[in-house]
Amino acid sequence: MTKLRVYDDTRALFHLPEDVIYLDGNSLGALPLGVAERVNRVITSEWGNELIRAWNTAGWYVQPRHVGDRIARLIGAEAGSVMVGDTLSLKVYQALAAALDLNSGRKIVLSDTGNFPTDLYMAEGLIATVGRGHQLRLVAPEEIEASLSEQVAVLYITEVDYRTGRRHDMAKLTAKAHALGIITVWDLAHSAGALPVDLAGCGADFAAGCTYKYINAGPGAPAFLYVSPRHADDARAALSGWMGHAKPFAFELAYAAAGGVERMRVGTPPVLAMAALEASLDIWDRVDIKEVRTRSLALGDLLIAEVERRCPSLGLVTPRAHASRGSQVSFAFAGGYAAMQALIARGVIGDFRAPDIMRFGITPLYIGEGEIVRAAEIIEEVIAGEVWRRSEYQVVNAVT
Repeated sequence: MTKLRVYDDTRALFHLPEDVIYLDGNSLGALPLGVAERVNRVITSEWGNELIRAWNTAGWYVQPRHVGDRIARLIGAEAGSVMVGDTLSLKVYQALAAALDLNSGRKIVLSDTGNFPTDLYMAEGLIATVGRGHQLRLVAPEEIEASLSEQVAVLYITEVDYRTGRRHDMAKLTAKAHALGIITVWDLAHSAGALPVDLAGCGADFAAGCTYKYINAGPGAPAFLYVSPRHADDARAALSGWMGHAKPFAFELAYAAAGGVERMRVGTPPVLAMAALEASLDIWDRVDIKEVRTRSLALGDLLIAEVERRCPSLGLVTPRAHASRGSQVSFAFAGGYAAMQALIARGVIGDFRAPDIMRFGITPLYIGEGEIVRAAEIIEEVIAGEVWRRSEYQVVNAVT
């Protein structure tokens, strides 16, 4: 299979409006051109002609595991260890529930204040539902390592901070956690498709992630769940859905979990959404994630240098050190929301996160040096010219 050169070859494989510089792929990836054809084929040929037979003839039933193996390559996971389906919230819920059961003698779930709030909400809900006296303990991101102890049951953490882009050292934290008898659950929402991940090499226990960000599978695209093979036959399926049953079509009245990661299936797979995901993975199958990472870091450095030179009032909150950041650059600015609306109106699409963070995602598959420099020029126009102060940019939208 011929490898694609990042940006030089891959840029032409995405649909992007000519007047847009898209720096929000860390929130929703751009549209791969192959998606429309793939989804249309599934609709007309498979669903249209095969009807219900397509569960067998088109491989719909095995799709979650098959697609999981394709994602496994991007996240350094073993074959047969990744299941695709449902949403990221459900997948972190499943992972955390299984992790707590594997470490039932301990009661503390350790996370940090930079974790995505939804992950924390799911932890709170699970703890309340279980009712076994568990406690969610939050510390500052830089205090995670020092907070690991033999009292902690689960380290429950997002590798890359969604606001600042700060990156945790997965290998180091996992090793220390295991030395203390702690089970690890990693959220890869801002890692998968952005940087090399080595779940197997790091010895991670569980991980979950979404596919609509850097993997470019589309709005509402299915999530994935990784279960280390050493836990696969022991992890309890807290959401004991039909598709996770050992014999789903025997229609037995009592639940019996399937073997391995299959038990982490819940409901009927979203076949059309999976088709869009597979179309995007057709690109990822031909891309070297290490090249993506190299270009991402270079583009991030360029954006930092250009913005700091032009707009000293913007405060960099993303770490400068390559090893300590993901694939976004974030700046703090008191008028950040309005400034981002002004940028979007001028074709530079990033996004805003409360209380004052302007985020710019670096997606090298379709963003190059020219777009970065032009984006910095427009940022300067908006900030130095105080364009952001205009009344039309003060109106807060439902989605920021």
